[in-house]
Amino acid sequence: MKFIKLLSIAVILSVMTSCSETIKFPVSKIAPAADITAEVKKQGEPNYLVTLEANNLASPERLEPPKKIYVIWAVSAAGVVRNVGHFTQENAEKSTYKASFPYQPVEVFITAEDEEGNCFPAGVEISRAILVKPNRD
Repeated sequence: MKFIKLLSIAVILSVMTSCSETIKFPVSKIAPAADITAEVKKQGEPNYLVTLEANNLASPERLEPPKKIYVIWAVSAAGVVRNVGHFTQENAEKSTYKASFPYQPVEVFITAEDEEGNCFPAGVEISRAILVKPNRD
């Protein structure tokens, strides 16, 4: 009986984790110590939960030139770029972002900006990751 319970738990956990994909951002030339990852989980049609985590990301005020905030941008399959939020600083070493999207983002990038509410990226790009590989039809 214990074996069946353990096996059931293992199957459930593997199914839950197989629905998400973790993508590692490339090393940034602007903030090379930053270790940035994105996890994308399908929440149901058509929603996707996107979680970004940045470890050792320098404060934007320490950049040259100094900036005020790190803004997160998502690109849709149609090529539309949207300002989807900014990093929340949990401590000096870790920044996080979590949001639900009504579409599957194909690309996410981070910029250092002077203002949070920009409609278009104007600051320096920190890093960019492709979340969905293009079809080769």
